[in-house]
Amino acid sequence: MSLVHTRELVEQAAAARRAVPAFNVITLEYAEAIAEGAAASGVPVILQISENAVRFHGGQVEPLARAAAEVARVSKADIALHLDHVTDIGLLHRAPGAGFSSAMFDAGRLPYADNLAATLAAARWAHDAGVWLEAELGYVGGKPGAPASAHAPGVRTDPQEAARFVADSGVDALAVAVGSSHAMTERSASLDHALIERLRDAVPVPLVLHGSSGVADGELRRAVGAGIAKVNVGTALSAAFTRAVRETLAARPDTVDPRHCLERGREAIAETVRHLCVVVGG
Repeated sequence: MSLVHTRELVEQAAAARRAVPAFNVITLEYAEAIAEGAAASGVPVILQISENAVRFHGGQVEPLARAAAEVARVSKADIALHLDHVTDIGLLHRAPGAGFSSAMFDAGRLPYADNLAATLAAARWAHDAGVWLEAELGYVGGKPGAPASAHAPGVRTDPQEAARFVADSGVDALAVAVGSSHAMTERSASLDHALIERLRDAVPVPLVLHGSSGVADGELRRAVGAGIAKVNVGTALSAAFTRAVRETLAARPDTVDPRHCLERGREAIAETVRHLCVVVGG
């Protein structure tokens, strides 16, 4: 198994009424742990590097992307590489050279007409470059500039508007707002499963759920059954990692070798990934 194209994984999952879990990568340890968890579960995954992660690495996307791609190439699982939540068009244009087969162009904060115009231009460029493009319509909570509540009026994605947006923009997948929020540390989000079904019936491309760390296992399974084909997870990995690091440092306060806590953090991410792979992709 090896590095594969995102389109292949998402289309296969959608056809089988499953979802591909897509996990955020911040450091090499994350990529290694995600690959380990995927191999243990036997479920294909997507390694996602966000614009925020690129910013953390000084604006340089290539070193982490190429390391993640190499982790995928030597893994026992099928893994794709995805550039996530891109608002900088210059960064989007670096995606194919850095090894990404897909990207999520995020203009969802803009008014509808501006979102459509920006996304249409991004999709035309992406398809010429061989990049599978995801976009967003609606406002998934937890991002700067987004509504404070995922349940605020007007926040959720309208099926008819989503169908028009996809037809007019030509995107390959659509992230939808159905009740989840980014950066949640408790799994208490309540999803609108009837809306997911209506979106599935109205929209001819795979649907993506962002903010899945705040969604409990049963809710995730129902969402996949209702039509979600890609499930994004970030905060849950960081929570597992930092918890393990804290516990290791508390147990070994005199250690000066970071490998002890990094190893435990990596193990914690791998177990979280394995579990979520079974929940959404098994």
